[in-house]
Amino acid sequence: MLIDSFNRPITNLRVSVTQRCNLKCIYCHAEGEQAPSKEMSADQISEILKISQTLGIKKVKFTGGEPLIRDDIVDIINSVPKGMESSLTTNGTFIANYAHDLKSAGLSRVNISIDTLNRERYKKITGKDCLNSVLTGIESSLDAGLTPVKLNMVILRHINEDEIDRFIHFIRSNRNLILQIIEFMEFNNCSLHADLGCIEEDLQKRSEKIIIRRMHHRRKYYVDNAEVEVVKPLHNTEFCAFCNRLRVTSDGKLKPCLLRTDNLIDINDKKGEELEALFYQAMKRREPFFK
Repeated sequence: MLIDSFNRPITNLRVSVTQRCNLKCIYCHAEGEQAPSKEMSADQISEILKISQTLGIKKVKFTGGEPLIRDDIVDIINSVPKGMESSLTTNGTFIANYAHDLKSAGLSRVNISIDTLNRERYKKITGKDCLNSVLTGIESSLDAGLTPVKLNMVILRHINEDEIDRFIHFIRSNRNLILQIIEFMEFNNCSLHADLGCIEEDLQKRSEKIIIRRMHHRRKYYVDNAEVEVVKPLHNTEFCAFCNRLRVTSDGKLKPCLLRTDNLIDINDKKGEELEALFYQAMKRREPFFK
């Protein structure tokens, strides 16, 4: 098993398969990644997954950009080693066409980014009039069994803070839908950052039950027959203390920390023992961003 010098075991891998996207969200930070000139091949991704499983990594999440832009995304899912759980984060605009094929290829579940249920606000946030496609995609994902479907709602100051109850109503009584309220990461525009403190206090008061998840000590609130998680990666020592993830950028670099871009390790076209050694090198570069 991979364990860093802060005694944090690594069990999860996040693989960005592209930085291309059909939307232009006003808050997109691309996890600090610049648009690469060349994306990793499906074969390279398969090799990374194979080695990571031998090192004790049990789960992989595919991200982007928009992963479903890749023509070979089903082949990539199909290459996940047996016994490794796979999931995918998508903006939901294409998934209605892919949901059943992704499930057949072995994908367990999806996260769908949807910051508003208001059509005009959706256009303002993403630059496209695609809300109906996303809502259809959510239904298709549920129908295909890509569950639980987690809805990623990034809270944006003065834009969508008033929609939390509407989202709770949208998912209530459906055990296969979970709302994730996500803190906006301040890479590009601090004016959009909203303090989640008041939101979380309100959820605490209204909850019938609160569970603290092992991963990141993230809190899960059960409100009005709805399941709500709050994700706060910024200025959060618990987020860092319990981090169990390594990331791979779309151009083939190991990224030891979500919030740093100055300690990456190039693993593109690397295989076997050489690739394994680079994973261990990444362990040496891991340290909590917030201590």
